[in-house]
Amino acid sequence: MGRLRKRADFLRVAASGRKWAAPGVIVQADRMPADGTPDADIRVGFTVTRKVGGSVIRNRARRRLRAAAAAAMPGQARAGFDFVLIGRQATLTRPFPALVGDVTAALTRLGATGPAPQKQES
Repeated sequence: MGRLRKRADFLRVAASGRKWAAPGVIVQADRMPADGTPDADIRVGFTVTRKVGGSVIRNRARRRLRAAAAAAMPGQARAGFDFVLIGRQATLTRPFPALVGDVTAALTRLGATGPAPQKQES
């Protein structure tokens, strides 16, 4: 599982991807560009705004999101997609199994679960 680190990648996923909001997290998903990192099957980025809290609170929320993504995505997320997980106020207080369930439900709703579709050879 690779990481999204460049602002341009976050903006691309936000502009052209799909999103779904759960009580504990907002998940955005978009297909990986053709020039994407070839060694990563999926890439994930994490962000939490200052509206959630100060730096200590935001870092705690990001750590919870990273752990939830590590628990839910390896078996669920479709290869060839970029994901952005956006923390919400409830990210801090939501029980961890429910947070993992939010991520899993978001993947299902966005149609980003299962193996990557195979290319048709003509």
